[in-house]
Amino acid sequence: MPAKSLRDLVDFARRHSPFYARAYRDVPDGADDLAQLPIIDQTAFWAANVYPDNRLLTGPLTDAGVYTSGGTTGAPKFSPWTRAEHADSVTAFGAGLVRAGLKPGHRVANLFSAGEMYGGFLYIEHALHNAPVENVRLPIACHAPDDSIADLIAYFGVDVLAGPPMKLAAVAGAVTARGQVADTVELLLFAGDFLFDDLRPQLAKAFPGAAIASLGYASVDAGLVGAPVPGDDVRVHEAFADRTLVELVDDTTGEPITEPGVPGRVIVTNLFRTLMPIIRYPAGDLAEWTGPDRRGFRLLGRSAEGARVETVSMSTEAVRAVLAAADPDRAMTGMQMVQRRWDGKDGLTLRLACTEEPPPELTRRLIDAVYAARPLYPQTVAEGGVHPLTIEWVRPSELVLHPRTGKVLQVVDERPRS
Repeated sequence: MPAKSLRDLVDFARRHSPFYARAYRDVPDGADDLAQLPIIDQTAFWAANVYPDNRLLTGPLTDAGVYTSGGTTGAPKFSPWTRAEHADSVTAFGAGLVRAGLKPGHRVANLFSAGEMYGGFLYIEHALHNAPVENVRLPIACHAPDDSIADLIAYFGVDVLAGPPMKLAAVAGAVTARGQVADTVELLLFAGDFLFDDLRPQLAKAFPGAAIASLGYASVDAGLVGAPVPGDDVRVHEAFADRTLVELVDDTTGEPITEPGVPGRVIVTNLFRTLMPIIRYPAGDLAEWTGPDRRGFRLLGRSAEGARVETVSMSTEAVRAVLAAADPDRAMTGMQMVQRRWDGKDGLTLRLACTEEPPPELTRRLIDAVYAARPLYPQTVAEGGVHPLTIEWVRPSELVLHPRTGKVLQVVDERPRS
C-alpha cells in the first residue's frame, strides 16, 4: 500500500474514524505538521477500539488479520491490519533483516511465540518470506523444548536464531550443557526486549561464531517503528523511510526533543496504516537521538505507559485496575512498577504505598490476581525466562518522584543501560 502524506492521512482518519474526528476537532483542516496534532491518549485510544461498537477503525473489519498484545485478559489490545498494510509492513521489516545481517541462503530458526493471536512468530515468518534475499525458514516457535532446538541446529546446520533474548539464552544453555558448541550459527537476531550485556558470555560460549543484532523495532499496537542500524550498539534504530515518522518528546511537557543524548518518549506515526490509524501514538519506550540529524535513536527503556518484562507487556493502568479489584479494603494508596535485572534475568516489583501495615495475606492475593489476569507472566516464570513477581510495601513518601514535577513515576527502570 502506498504511504500517504501526513496531510492525507490526517484528513482520512478524521473523516472515517469517530475517535480521530473527536481527537482532531480543534485541529485546522489541511494540517500537515505533526506539531499541530495532539499526542494520542492511549487509554482513550483502546477504549474506542472495542467490538462490536468500534469508534476507532475507519471501516468495517472485512479483510484483515488481527494480532493481540499487552493488556490483561479482560482488556486485550486487538490490532487489525488489512492485507495490503500487513504485506507492506513485513516487506519493509524483511528488508531490515538484511541490514541486520541476514544473508542469501541463511537457514533461520524462528523461536518467537505463537498462538493466541500473538503477533511475533507470524510477523517474523512473513518478514523472512518477504525478505529481499533467499532464506530457509524453520518455524520452530518459542514453546519447543530447548534440547529439541539444539538437535535441530545440528541437524539442519542452522545459521541464524531469531527469538526473544531469554529464549536464545535458554537454547545456549541447552547446547553448552552437552559440552558442545553450535559453530554453524552465524547470527543471533533478537526482538521483544533488550538483550543485556550479561547474556553475551553465555551466548558466546554456545555460539562462538555468532554476531548479535536487533531484528528491528515494531509492536502489535504501534506497528512498524524502526529499522536496525548496523553497528556495535544494538539499541540504535532509525525510522523506516517513507513509512514511519518517529518523534522523541519531553515526558513532562510534550515538547519535541531535538538535541542528541536527551531522553524522551518515542512517538510513532505510520503513514501506511489506515484501517487502524497510528498517528502520534506513544510506543511505550524511551529513547535518545544519536546525532544532530535526528535519524538514529537509541532505545533506553520503557516509559510511563507500562513495563515489559522479557516479552510480557504490563500496562500500568491495567495492573492498577487488577490490584484495586483484589484490594476491596483499599490498603494500597499508590503504585509504581520497578524493573530490575539480576542473575541474567529480568524481574518486576510492584512498589505499593500504604499508610498502615497491610494484612499478611494481601500480598499473595494481589500477586495471584495479577497472574490470573496476565497468565503469560507466570508461564514465563515457569519456563525460567523471568523472576517471579514481587510486591514491596512502602510509605507513600517512599515512592520515586519525577525530579522536576514531583509526580509519582509510574515505571522505574533500574536495569543496566548496556
